[in-house]
Amino acid sequence: MHSFTIPVIALAAIAVIPSVSAHGYVSGVTSGGKKTTMTGPNWIYQSTKPQDAGWFAYNQDNGFVAPSEYGDQNITCHKGATPGTTSITVAAGSTLDLTWNTWPDSHHGPIIDYLARCSGDCSKQDKSQLNFFKIDAGGLVDGSSAPGKWATDTILANDFTWKVKIPSNLSGNFVLRHEIIALHSAGNADGAQSYPQCINLKVTGSGTARPCDSGAECRKGPALYKADAPGILINIYTTLTSYSMPGPKIWGSLKKRAISFVA
Repeated sequence: MHSFTIPVIALAAIAVIPSVSAHGYVSGVTSGGKKTTMTGPNWIYQSTKPQDAGWFAYNQDNGFVAPSEYGDQNITCHKGATPGTTSITVAAGSTLDLTWNTWPDSHHGPIIDYLARCSGDCSKQDKSQLNFFKIDAGGLVDGSSAPGKWATDTILANDFTWKVKIPSNLSGNFVLRHEIIALHSAGNADGAQSYPQCINLKVTGSGTARPCDSGAECRKGPALYKADAPGILINIYTTLTSYSMPGPKIWGSLKKRAISFVA
């Protein structure tokens, strides 16, 4: 367990909790049928950091990272994030269920998942050295009627749960970067809202793939996005026929998911 002192950034976040409390965070991760409850922003109210695979960020306001911050480390794992103290074990090739505590239905946009290999123990990982490759992305599903149906509508229809498959040819210690980008205000400069969440994983199996050494488009957190990219600066209140997914291409043979909706 780790003792800590609450810095000014956290006090400022706590002070404005009521203004944006409708936004959510990942509150549970299910791997191999076992659900792990995540502390989320509430870690700040404990006298010591809890045993938690989720990274500890100063997002007690359930707030976001704006495009004007895409060039700094806040976009990596959210504001002021430090490593989780444990890891969740997941078998290579299996699927993780990532459950949010809530999500507002007005906040439409893509959901994107990345992995980055830790240099050793993920609980001691320097976030500035994480090199992310994209493993999954869901964006616009139906743009025929503004603002369209998006990946975010999937989690609303499925008890706030998003499924992501871990590549079968990996093994080792990784940080999963799971993110929703809300586009309801993205028609204006600096209007998109990124909600990154990082979780330590121990991937079991015999896979030996090293994506960043074998052709994957890997990027550090501050290089993932540009504020004026077409998938970041976009007006979703018009009829859309396509959507340009932000960030690098999905690694290897992994394909953009086919999203279905529950009526």
